[in-house]
Amino acid sequence: MENSMRERSQRSYNNFRRVYDITMAILFLAMAASMFMLDYFKLNLIIAEDKTFRYFFGGICLLYGGFRLYRGVKQTDRI
Repeated sequence: MENSMRERSQRSYNNFRRVYDITMAILFLAMAASMFMLDYFKLNLIIAEDKTFRYFFGGICLLYGGFRLYRGVKQTDRI
């Protein structure tokens, strides 16, 4: 009985963590895409940062979003 509750709790936590990782990955990848596409969407007047900074920050968001997506997808193998 106790093992069943513990397994159910662990499974619930793993599902929550997977959804959280994938959601955060989507947000970070969207942030990276917006940083790279500011000129295309004519939003560079709203965010008037230097292109070098935008590309650097976008690259960091892209790498971290890719890592979160990988971790979220990799967790599906363990469930």
